[in-house]
Amino acid sequence: MNNDSTGRIVAALRSWIATAPDGAQLPSSRELVARFNAGPVTVQKALRQLGALGLVESRPGVGTFVRRPRTSKPQDFGWQTLALRTPHGALGLPPVSLHLPTPETIGLHSGYPAVGLLPERLVRTALARAARTEAALAWSPAEGLPELRAWFAGELAAVTAPGLTPPSARDVLVLPGSQSGLSSIFRALVGTGRPLLIESPTYWGALLAAAQAGVRLVPVASGPDGPDPEDLERAFQESGARAFYAQPHYANPTGAQWDAGHAEAILGVVREQGAFLIEDDWAHDFGIETRPRPLAAQDDAGHVVYIRSLTKSVSPSLRVAALVARGPALQRILADRAAETMYVSGVLQAAALDVVTQPAFARHLSGVRGQLAERRDLLLASLAERLPEAYVEHVPRGGLNLWVRLPDGTDVPRLVRDAAVRGVLVADGTGWFPAEPSGAYLRLNFSGPAPERFPEGVGLLAEALRDQA
Repeated sequence: MNNDSTGRIVAALRSWIATAPDGAQLPSSRELVARFNAGPVTVQKALRQLGALGLVESRPGVGTFVRRPRTSKPQDFGWQTLALRTPHGALGLPPVSLHLPTPETIGLHSGYPAVGLLPERLVRTALARAARTEAALAWSPAEGLPELRAWFAGELAAVTAPGLTPPSARDVLVLPGSQSGLSSIFRALVGTGRPLLIESPTYWGALLAAAQAGVRLVPVASGPDGPDPEDLERAFQESGARAFYAQPHYANPTGAQWDAGHAEAILGVVREQGAFLIEDDWAHDFGIETRPRPLAAQDDAGHVVYIRSLTKSVSPSLRVAALVARGPALQRILADRAAETMYVSGVLQAAALDVVTQPAFARHLSGVRGQLAERRDLLLASLAERLPEAYVEHVPRGGLNLWVRLPDGTDVPRLVRDAAVRGVLVADGTGWFPAEPSGAYLRLNFSGPAPERFPEGVGLLAEALRDQA
């Protein structure tokens, strides 16, 4: 399909529509094919684009007609200003990482893997099977389906240190995605106005959840190996915080992974302070060169509250995650979840359980890890060749992202806009800092569609950056 031909047809018809009366009928598709010497598919694509712009409407069996946009007076919502008053939390919007790319753009921004990296056949089959079970009609327990809770507990129990009591199904709470779980944890274990220690930079969704929960963030600098245990201890003592949110494995956005000694030191600080470590194991299934061993597997005293999501490794449409906690903390969180959503869709839980318990899922993940390694290395090579001004401090051993430092003084928001004009979507790193950013950064995702276009995308990004010089 020729995009230039489509654009030519759209431009010509828009000129004609501008002077045509409302309701005027466009020439038939056959006439347009002959007039523009284009294929039927190209003509139909041009008509769909005009329809999406609201300039024409199609009437099946009749034809396509000019549609004038209806004008109306502006609506006045000023009364809501007094009714809503000052917002309780930040009015932050999701970053560009949630925007869907068009087929023409090069997406280095997304937080989700491309469809080709998902177990598509397993998911479709599992959903069909789940629709034929009782889960399609019955309500689910607030804690989640017992079988799915047992699976999550078993995954953690399999790597629990000898001598510790492994978690059981009763320690697990199924969630409709990890994002809602973070909100509940922050409300239940921290509370409005109370301090929460958090890595800087860190996952933007955790920052948004904390803002909406009204907790007070205390940033702790975190590098390729994680935060300094001494800095963490000082932050606990100075702030009076009793919780620390972190991503010990393949952190989003930096890709950092704590080694065993570092993890033990961090966990020691948390224990000494009588605090919680909220461990977000978002990329558990995406180890490239290493396999994550959660800190929750080294604790049976309830200090670690553990979250693991299946959304990215199974399907974005199966928003299923789990939280593992012990003691009264679990009951506090469960009470918040029950008030928020009552329970998670039984169909989604049944389908997720079906997928992860299939032998083919393990084989799928093994193949995905190899593909992620190739994609990561291709993006790194493209940066080295076409954008040498960029600096990647840490090559991640897992996860989906590269954390790229740009030259000091780079106008990152402008760079993101200029790259988008050129057809490349990238994510401004500013949104991952809980306070002022420590430099100019981009987060580039190497799990998006069309990896063969990574070199082209980096080249266009380089053009946009050099335009600032």
